[in-house]
Amino acid sequence: MPALVLLGAQWGDEGKGKATDLLGGSVDYVVRYQGGNNAGHTVVVGDQTYALHLLPSGILSPGCTPVIGNGVVVDPSVLLSELSGLNERGVDTSRLLLSGNAHLITPYHETLDKVTERFLGTRKIGTTGRGIGPTYADKINRVGIRVQDLFDESILLQKVEAALDFKNQLLAKLYNRRAIGAEQVVEELLGYADQLRGFVTDTTLVLNRAVDDGKVVLFEGGQGTLLDVDHGTYPFVTSSNPTAGGACTGSGVGPTKIDRVIGILKAYTTRVGSGPFPTELLDADGEALREIGGERGVTTGRDRRCGWFDAVIARYATRVNGLTDFFLTKLDVLTGWERVPVCVAYEVDGVRVEELPYNQSDFHHAKPIYEYLPGWSEDITKAKSFDELPANARAYVKALEEMSGAPISAVGVGPGREETIQINSFL
Repeated sequence: MPALVLLGAQWGDEGKGKATDLLGGSVDYVVRYQGGNNAGHTVVVGDQTYALHLLPSGILSPGCTPVIGNGVVVDPSVLLSELSGLNERGVDTSRLLLSGNAHLITPYHETLDKVTERFLGTRKIGTTGRGIGPTYADKINRVGIRVQDLFDESILLQKVEAALDFKNQLLAKLYNRRAIGAEQVVEELLGYADQLRGFVTDTTLVLNRAVDDGKVVLFEGGQGTLLDVDHGTYPFVTSSNPTAGGACTGSGVGPTKIDRVIGILKAYTTRVGSGPFPTELLDADGEALREIGGERGVTTGRDRRCGWFDAVIARYATRVNGLTDFFLTKLDVLTGWERVPVCVAYEVDGVRVEELPYNQSDFHHAKPIYEYLPGWSEDITKAKSFDELPANARAYVKALEEMSGAPISAVGVGPGREETIQINSFL
């Protein structure tokens, strides 16, 4: 039985939650391996809509064990609030497993995130202000606080004091903010210990045993390929690795145990935050995509920037992730356009470029080169098979598949759990 990675192949918000939830009934474990509550998944089950920010989408599937891996950064207040909200709606959250090696987002991480963005002014990155970047920075600088530290008050106090030695100097002398007391932070964090204790375990051991025992394990990335700190549109990226390699470091499961890598593609393109976006539309078409597609961030509520499908980005995602399949979402949003443009290449300083420019300046100045595919006007939300789609919709999917470099194995034709056409099995 396979171990699969499921990730965003654009700038995030592609519909990973829907795809994970679709597979959740067939898999034994769903694992978040990076990011924090700066990501968001919307999952529609029947007439119920769930917005998940930190929890793996598999928590909505009975019999599936949701796992928060070591590569995730965890705001304990957000996690407990999200669990409470699901419990109130009758969702069983007792199966959750939380890595003791995951790093904690503390109040001072969130404070630093917000004041730094304000300090940068027009040069800001466009973070969510949730403390994600500063927490990952502390992890790399080896002054981070881990989940397991909640259960040893002496170690927790020592680590918080060490982290605040420098941060308080920064807050007071550069940002003109009041210093943060270590005892206050420790007291708040210790208040979460008993509530989290029952979820915490060695998730690396659990997951490796599960794979060895033939269980199906699905690794779920947050954000998207173009937001990867190494392979994205740096510096307008997140602070972790949503790409396929991050599944291994963020879970402790080695690459030889991964069988398939599924990229989620939206039938057009969106992104949230600052940074280059070659196919961005600042006209009526862009506003129509935003309104029809409900393009507002699950976590931030910010309007998403919208544009036409970018095959250059899709090919790049195929390459850096080693994608074996695509899941194409939101095809229904394109219903009603007479012609649908698709970016097949860029023009950079008068030269046609068919692969993502390596130089950030070239990418920033890249102009999209479009091909125009015939649109369709028929309602596709009731289609149950690929053959039931209008001819032009089928041709659009096939064209994107050929341009992107991997087979499109599923197509989303509406927001609901059942509004998906499966072309090839992922399992």
